[in-house]
Amino acid sequence: MKVGGEKRAKDACILRQPRPGDMGWVVHRHGVVYRKEYGWDVQFEGLVAGIVAKFIQRHDAKRERCWMAEMNGEIIGSVFILKRSETVSQLRLMLVEKKARGLGLGTRLVNQCIRFSRRAGYQKIILLTEGRQVAARHIYERAGFRLVREEPQHSFGHDLIGEWWELVL
Repeated sequence: MKVGGEKRAKDACILRQPRPGDMGWVVHRHGVVYRKEYGWDVQFEGLVAGIVAKFIQRHDAKRERCWMAEMNGEIIGSVFILKRSETVSQLRLMLVEKKARGLGLGTRLVNQCIRFSRRAGYQKIILLTEGRQVAARHIYERAGFRLVREEPQHSFGHDLIGEWWELVL
């Protein structure tokens, strides 16, 4: 893709609030993408389904948000910011489809979470990721997050290194 084409693609991508059917997309695409890219089992899809169900059932519009990234009518990504406590939010379930990577969408989604968390009065954002997610980790570092803890764990059928990151706002 040419640089001019990348600019047009970036400009054509919108971030919007979820619509009916979008939450099913989040669960489905996380299951498919993480199976294909990391070999994770159905337990991960179950985890995602639980997070999404809780968001739908207990959503606090003043303190929590989900953004869907869409280009040319097709969903190409998503992210959630959820309330952990009165002063701490948590960035969860960021996903950018492979065909949309490299366009700055992950950075846009993270920055949207940071802006929202500041406006909502949070003092810190936390997130949990896994050590092999190099591109996501790079986005978090560039946004100012810092790695605060690493821990070996066995999840989703694999031995992983869980990483806890935080950003003081």
